[in-house]
Amino acid sequence: MIPVIKSIKEVREYVKAWRKDGKSIGLVPTMGYLHEGHKSLIVRAAAENDCVIVSDFVNPTQFGPNEDFETYPRDIEKDAALCEAAGASIIFNPEPEEMYVNALTTVSVDKITKVLCGKSRPTHFDGVCTVVSKLFNIASPDRAYFGQKDAQQLCVIRKMARDLNFDIEIISCPIVREADGLAKSSRNTYLDEKERKAALCLSRSLAIGRTMIENGEHDAAAVKAAIRDEIEKEPLAKVDYVELVDTENLEAVRDCSGGILAAVAVYIGKTRLIDNFIID
Repeated sequence: MIPVIKSIKEVREYVKAWRKDGKSIGLVPTMGYLHEGHKSLIVRAAAENDCVIVSDFVNPTQFGPNEDFETYPRDIEKDAALCEAAGASIIFNPEPEEMYVNALTTVSVDKITKVLCGKSRPTHFDGVCTVVSKLFNIASPDRAYFGQKDAQQLCVIRKMARDLNFDIEIISCPIVREADGLAKSSRNTYLDEKERKAALCLSRSLAIGRTMIENGEHDAAAVKAAIRDEIEKEPLAKVDYVELVDTENLEAVRDCSGGILAAVAVYIGKTRLIDNFIID
């Protein structure tokens, strides 16, 4: 059975031994309750590295007040089975007290954390950057793997890694979807049958926007309006945001001819879901 490690010290012992043997290390940071999307990251990490560390940690510092930290789904036994099948070497599953011992330090990235999800979750990316920087220091990986579904997070982590001189390759992996198009997410488990069907408005609306751009529509406002209109046809959906932004600096664009990230965040009932597409 794959080792499930609780202490930072023990992870570092593994890393030290691997480095002594000249092995490369991949890191897959997760909050657990793993699904096929996470599995795709682990499989790729295992293909590109000698050893793979999967962090399985529901990080309290990236949850705001009244968010779902306490109810966020957890199942370490199921996660361990998936990690082992995907080729991971160890799982790092610490308690919050192990990661944050009287901690007074946070890591922040400015500007690109103030838009999109940062508008409604103002403390979220400080929590993400702090925990990921800690994981980078603990695991000392050659490569770290993140899913495109969290496109803003990926952009923020890339910026943080550059600015803080982490000698780590940040690798983006494609969104993994259900057969009907819904992006896989641990929070999909919150949806009841009606909400699960309603959630398809995210991928359906983005498909409309992508088709418009691919057919030559350059007006970002027109694409945004079409995406929003499709979402708002669904009675159970409440739009948090619909945005078309530059893929590098996340600034809003007027013209769709460059590198474009189209991103949406939508409440289906009480559950907040995100989805996106990128056109380079």
